Amino acid sequence: MGQTFAQKIFARASGRNEVRPGDTVFAKVDTVMLHEGGTFLVQRPLKELGAARLADNLEVVVLLDHYVPAPNTSAATRHKVTREFAKRMGVSTWYEAGRGGICHQVLPEKGHIRPGELVVAPDAHVTTYGALGAYGLGGGVTDIAIALGTGRTWAIVPESVKVILKGELQAGVSAKDVALTLMGIFGEASLAYKSLEIAGPAVGNMSLDGRMTVCNMCAEMGVKAVVMKPDRRCIEYVSGRSCKPFKVVWSDEDAEYEQVHEVDVSEIPPTVAKPSRPSNASPVSEVAGTRIDQAFLGSCTNGRISDLRAAARMLKGHRVHPDVRLIVTPASQETYLQAMDEGLIRTFIEAGALVTNPTCGACIGGHMGLLADGEVCIATSNRNYVGRMGSTRADIYLASPETTTASAIAGCIVDPREFV
Repeated sequence: MGQTFAQKIFARASGRNEVRPGDTVFAKVDTVMLHEGGTFLVQRPLKELGAARLADNLEVVVLLDHYVPAPNTSAATRHKVTREFAKRMGVSTWYEAGRGGICHQVLPEKGHIRPGELVVAPDAHVTTYGALGAYGLGGGVTDIAIALGTGRTWAIVPESVKVILKGELQAGVSAKDVALTLMGIFGEASLAYKSLEIAGPAVGNMSLDGRMTVCNMCAEMGVKAVVMKPDRRCIEYVSGRSCKPFKVVWSDEDAEYEQVHEVDVSEIPPTVAKPSRPSNASPVSEVAGTRIDQAFLGSCTNGRISDLRAAARMLKGHRVHPDVRLIVTPASQETYLQAMDEGLIRTFIEAGALVTNPTCGACIGGHMGLLADGEVCIATSNRNYVGRMGSTRADIYLASPETTTASAIAGCIVDPREFV
């Protein structure tokens, strides 16, 4: 019997020839990512473990991204602790505020994510790295402390589920609509602790930005990790950013899956997730006309250059509705500079949008775009839970960059194909 991607990853990382679902392994970690939230909380378990230095042969990337710049003294303290930790422990790579951006954009674009590797982080959206054929595992701070000190983490080898995406996307429909559709199909719990493989011709037609969007959103299904098969486009992307050699891993043709699903993306319309769950998916047509106060374009889900380009194209010749504030947050400094070079930032500003520095601020309800009681926001984020972006009495709709931008122009939720 062949092995799935998850089986191969955990077999390699634990020094075994093969493993089966249900096996407990202690696996070698290739890379650990820490932002100011995780770094601050990992201090106590590190001290209790007596870990005075980082494990050998472990790549550790630390950055500031959630509260940048620090909006209050609590955030400033977290930043200070993170800086001191990076210096004291001699981390491999440190990105100060203004020199990196949102973690799940910075690590791929700076060459820290490679196919076939095991990456851990105290952040659920580490699943993003599956778009580059890496296995991203989210963990608690004690697990992360153990990984930092020993270079290993424990896991139960998960069952695997396969989704085959076929067909071609309609005009005005993007990877975010695919992600929201998958959320509607699987919900938040049915794939808990499963390893998800996404394959099929529709994946090959997606940009790497689009693939990262889908893998990022899959975290909301409760998956252990998600991965897409690295193709030539992926390998060229990684090779152009990383000097470290890597080996592509993929599942065997005769691998055994707990479930296999086919989804025809040509049947997917522009889609939104209604308040207050990411799985509360419906066609845009069902909520068209809903008044909005704010539109947010950004986050680790949809703040990449292709997302900014799509939004800028739609804004050409239009202005943001006078009753709406459009907040645009590029996902990284590199993305910000590219958007500047292409004139996208000017397009946003001339249309009446507010462009911020790279940060998770608005998405997590930290700063840079909080909601008041009774306000409605349409956002390209990955979560719309009660209180996610500020007030517990505000409503958040999740949507694609195209739907979000079109709605910002119209002043209410609309089908983006009206502007394509």
